[in-house]
Amino acid sequence: MKKPSKLLLLLLIFAAPIAFGATGGAKKSDAPADAQTYKPKSPQIHRVELDALLAKPDQLIIIDLRRPDEVSSIGGFPVYLSIQADQLEKSLDFIPKDRTIVTVSNHAGRSGKSADLLASKGYKVAGYVGAKYYEEEGGKLTKIAPPAPKPAKKHKH
Repeated sequence: MKKPSKLLLLLLIFAAPIAFGATGGAKKSDAPADAQTYKPKSPQIHRVELDALLAKPDQLIIIDLRRPDEVSSIGGFPVYLSIQADQLEKSLDFIPKDRTIVTVSNHAGRSGKSADLLASKGYKVAGYVGAKYYEEEGGKLTKIAPPAPKPAKKHKH
């Protein structure tokens, strides 16, 4: 009877991770997709509202949270403060509190979270916008092509 006990014990040891892995994966997929998505408290701004704010540039700061390659490939706004989303909290001292702020990302995910962060720190936040949504609504983004690399100089020997 000793051999079947050892066999059963080995089977349980090897089967346990598989069984727990299967239920762990099922629990994750059972969670509603909305529970995993951040819901900003700040308002999402649409083209008409943003255009009205852009008409008063001396009262506005646009904080673009995208990487430089995203701004150059998708387009951005004529004047903005470029701060990567993961650096925003470290950059608060550089953001004036006397202007209205609009945060920008591609699809408003990073900008929604960032708008809420700034509002919680006492900044005047009008809301957040997705650059792609702004363009889809008829807004015009400024596209700046990165300069071509300079040709390498040939050295004379």
